[in-house]
Amino acid sequence: MPKLTKPFCETVAPPATGYEIHWDDKVSGYGLRVTAPNKTNPEGVRAFVAQGRVKGKAVIMTIGRLGLYTEDHARRKAQSLLQQMRDGIDPRDVKREDEAKAITLREVADAFFARPGMLKDSSRDEMDRHIKTTFEKWQHRTIASLTPAECRKRYEEIATKGVTGKGPAPGSASFAFTVLRTLINWAREEYQTKDGKPIIDQNPVAVLKQEMAKQAGKVRTRHIDRRQIGTFWNLLTTARQNPAFSADTYAGLDLVMFLLCTGARRNEGAALEWRNVHLEDDPANCSWFIEDPKNGNSITLPLSSQAVAVLKARKAADDKATIKSKFVFPSRSALGHIRDTRAPLERFSVAIGMDRLSAHDLRRTFVTLGVKACRLDIAKLELLTNHVPMGVTARHYLETSDLRDYHPEVQAIGDYIEQQALIAAGANVVALRA
Repeated sequence: MPKLTKPFCETVAPPATGYEIHWDDKVSGYGLRVTAPNKTNPEGVRAFVAQGRVKGKAVIMTIGRLGLYTEDHARRKAQSLLQQMRDGIDPRDVKREDEAKAITLREVADAFFARPGMLKDSSRDEMDRHIKTTFEKWQHRTIASLTPAECRKRYEEIATKGVTGKGPAPGSASFAFTVLRTLINWAREEYQTKDGKPIIDQNPVAVLKQEMAKQAGKVRTRHIDRRQIGTFWNLLTTARQNPAFSADTYAGLDLVMFLLCTGARRNEGAALEWRNVHLEDDPANCSWFIEDPKNGNSITLPLSSQAVAVLKARKAADDKATIKSKFVFPSRSALGHIRDTRAPLERFSVAIGMDRLSAHDLRRTFVTLGVKACRLDIAKLELLTNHVPMGVTARHYLETSDLRDYHPEVQAIGDYIEQQALIAAGANVVALRA
């Protein structure tokens, strides 16, 4: 009878300190490691082990604790591990490879996001949103199990129907699969086999190379037509007067108005804090500060009187609130501020003859109104939307971190929007005499 029987394993006394290994007398290299009691484990720990040599080097593997493994199961596992060692295979490499191949999309994303200083919060949140929505059914699958056919099918679903089935979204499909491709490419470098090879031979998103390249090559110009901007502004102001809306809805409406008046990126407006807002009685002296923009160029920007009115309305709402927020556009969400503007934009896009409207379309509208309606210098508009100047002189000699002197430009756009709103409301209609 072998030494490591079930009764022996359960009753052998633990050492006073350290640990002891009791070796089986039938299977050489198979043993039971018994660890001395401690505060965490007052009865000690009993675990099965296998020890052998691989290419002349001693290797010991922990099989598992008694209870998780029966003695019979542990014996068979030990025999398998010891045979691998005799064949020159290190079971530790096999284990690491198996663990790497078992990693899920969710685990890859978490590891990718956890790298310190590599991603901005907004970029991480946007990527994570696609993992939780676009790839909701895939996030707990191993990345090695994802196939090119599945990727193509999902891409076509989003491109033709959208994530929620409300309409075509080829741009969202392309961005979502760019996120997936990035994560899998990183995982191919980070998790490898014992031979140093990637755990996936080829990224399954590669099958969409042509579709994604075609989408990336499209220049997006969607914006609100200047002949509809007045109607759009009136829809926002009328909705703002509805007393039945929640505080989050009001904040979302105000954010849309702010983005339209400033040309700001969605996240720059949504995460704006009061400490970065400077308000005075004279709108010409009011400004806001973008602390950590996409291009890394922190900048102080002027505010039109229309944008100032939005901010002062937000300030009045904040003063009345029981719980104060550091954010200009607060929300009850985990972030503490409004995350996106889809609800009001989906509500009003149809009313102005558009299939859909995004926050970035408001940014394009700001620039387009500045050029077409107000005849402003495009170079100034590039600066006001915090784009990096392309010219050598502007990039290396022009001071671009404080643009408060460009208040007349943003005021011109704000005045045009307000003027068109009055016209849309009938201010340009004159009653004829009978």
